[in-house]
Amino acid sequence: MQKHRNFLLAIVLVWAVVYLASIFTPPLLDDADTVHSEAAREMFVGHDWVTLHINLGIRYLEKAPLMYWAVASSFKLFGVHDWSARLPIALGVLALLLIVYRIGRRAYGEEAGFYAAIALATGFGPFIFTRFLIPDMAVGLWMAIGFDFFLTTLEQEKPSRWLCWGIAATMALNVLTKGLIGLVFPLGTIFIFLLLTRNLRYLFRLHLVSSFLVFLAIAAPWHLLAGFRNTAQGPIVMAPGVLTHDQGFFWFYFVNEHFLRFLNKRYPADYDTVPLWLFWGLMLLWLIPWTVFTPQALLQIPRKAADWRAGLSRQQQATLLFALWAVIVLVFFSFSSRQEYYVIPGVPGVALLIGGWLARETASPMGSPERRSALRSSLVLMVFGIAACSVAVFLAVQAQTPPPGYDIAELLKKNPEAYKLSFGHFLDLTPRALGAFKLPLLLTGLALGAGTALNFFLRLTGRTFPANLALAVMMVVLLNQAHTGLVIFSPVLSSKALADRIEPLWKPGDILEVNGDYEAASTLPYYLHQQMRMLNGRDSNIWYGSLFRDAPAIFDDDKSFEQLWRGEKRIFFWTEEDKIPSYITNAGYCQLAKWGGKLILTNDRKLCGTP
Repeated sequence: MQKHRNFLLAIVLVWAVVYLASIFTPPLLDDADTVHSEAAREMFVGHDWVTLHINLGIRYLEKAPLMYWAVASSFKLFGVHDWSARLPIALGVLALLLIVYRIGRRAYGEEAGFYAAIALATGFGPFIFTRFLIPDMAVGLWMAIGFDFFLTTLEQEKPSRWLCWGIAATMALNVLTKGLIGLVFPLGTIFIFLLLTRNLRYLFRLHLVSSFLVFLAIAAPWHLLAGFRNTAQGPIVMAPGVLTHDQGFFWFYFVNEHFLRFLNKRYPADYDTVPLWLFWGLMLLWLIPWTVFTPQALLQIPRKAADWRAGLSRQQQATLLFALWAVIVLVFFSFSSRQEYYVIPGVPGVALLIGGWLARETASPMGSPERRSALRSSLVLMVFGIAACSVAVFLAVQAQTPPPGYDIAELLKKNPEAYKLSFGHFLDLTPRALGAFKLPLLLTGLALGAGTALNFFLRLTGRTFPANLALAVMMVVLLNQAHTGLVIFSPVLSSKALADRIEPLWKPGDILEVNGDYEAASTLPYYLHQQMRMLNGRDSNIWYGSLFRDAPAIFDDDKSFEQLWRGEKRIFFWTEEDKIPSYITNAGYCQLAKWGGKLILTNDRKLCGTP
């Protein structure tokens, strides 16, 4: 019992240091982060918990609502702050860590659950993809809870009706979190599991009729209400010269956002897709350094059909389910468009496999095959760790510290063709820019060298538990430095500093306009609480909502915007440095602010002291 309490305390402590401490900085980011936060804020302010809106009146119908309900509730309880927007995601991570600990503990033992939770808590992927507001970790949470219920039913002679209803409820909540994949992933995993174990008849013992009714009771009401409140708008333009008949919410949400997105034919095509080989590799990359033990963990999986037919032990059943958990996610997205973070819902399954093997190694005697195998993996990890340490320390020492008041954007090289990928902006880094990251780079290198070396030598002397703790502490340091790096890089990813410059000058009747898509400067309307007009930006997330008859008329082309600029109303215009329209240059402007490679221009030249 004391060990159980200590493990729980350690998991919560690691979560608090890594996740809770990082919800206060940096400012919310442009694109998904503030688009989703603004949708939640408008839900809270407008009291419409069915139809999402962004930019003060544009319907935003492409996403399931549960994450927005959670963030809007957080705003209601704590007020609208950066940290209150991030709090529900952070709490969801804590819940996932605790349920992974519970599942691993029941499947393999106390230490296995602890190792699995710590591997997940200190994995790079789960951390980096909770730096902005997306629901993919929550998908993993509902899957984990549902699989815990399912594994429990396998231990019962007659599956509990309540457990079956719990499985149905988690699937429904997952559908409300991320759409139909919330049903496809868990249902597909359970079906393939029962197929491989030649136990498909077990499905009929899961109280299917009443469970289906529970699923509908939770999942259906929002979908029906959203459909009734967002009806068809008539023929719409899918592409130049291509018309289709709009069927309203149901067509847009299910056909365009699910089926056409899966086929990579969704309109508008405002996303890119990760190469398949890289996508599969990311499942391992996101759990570094723990994935160095993945080969051993995979050997635990029952691989022979004869074993499946003969009947698996409870532990073998859990192992097979965990493997399928990850594989189903990978295989599904192998046939669709995919982003780097799409693997995240399957990562807990891999963490559980690794945790199970680490516990097996810990329990084995000195000189056992498990100990020798782990030592070889640790040696490989140390070689890479020391090499990475050498490179990081060298770069940190050689890099020139930028002058005070520097703009990080001026040290970068733009690669706009990569910006549709989640990490596209980080490809802008140059050797010159590394000077801004001297301290986090140095600490990262030292942590990598010390952590991997300590892990190896502790394992060499048979102290596997302290060795794993050394890796965990190393990753806590690395993730904190990754967060520091994100804060340094945030001027490129956020327009918060520009919003701060506009706010004290804003007067009723002023106009806020972005050169391009709403997502490019979505930080501005979120922090200023003002509607933002768009110049040549009727695209991306704003496109479908702009087709509704009640959509505000906030879309400009070059002709209408030039007239606005030359008119009497004061305009605050967000643009990238190299994209200032020529007619703005000809008419004259005042550059009010420049930060992160972005400008705020105004037609009120008195703000610059020019008549």
